[in-house]
Amino acid sequence: MDTAADVEARLPIRSDMDLVWVRQHVRQAAALLGFGLVDQTKLVTAASELARNTLVHGGGGRMEASHVTTTGGIDGLRLTFSDSGPGIPDLDRALSDGYTSGGGLGMGLGGARRLVHDFAVDSAPGSGTTVRVTTWVSRPPRPREGV
Repeated sequence: MDTAADVEARLPIRSDMDLVWVRQHVRQAAALLGFGLVDQTKLVTAASELARNTLVHGGGGRMEASHVTTTGGIDGLRLTFSDSGPGIPDLDRALSDGYTSGGGLGMGLGGARRLVHDFAVDSAPGSGTTVRVTTWVSRPPRPREGV
């Protein structure tokens, strides 16, 4: 079995059913790469939130999954969510706890950021949003902010 080929994917996000496919693929890819159950759950939770944001706020888009490896040989899973929606007008505010642009709990982007090792957002009003997250196998979690 070619693990890298089994992890690689480009999935559309156009409906609630697509959110299910995203979650299933992330769970399977993380398991193939050797992530433990807790890290699999964190990744699936972050992916679910980011995919929903792509659908609800970005009008749909896609998720790309890829197997990445450090120069030291540590495996990771990189997920990229992109849309051509309205963009995020105030990224700092959107990343803060408690902020919501809809009727949710406001745990979206900030919560997803806390569940992964590396997190980057590229967004501007009118030009869509790309969120890229990476988690590494057997790497200790990033310290919580403000603690």
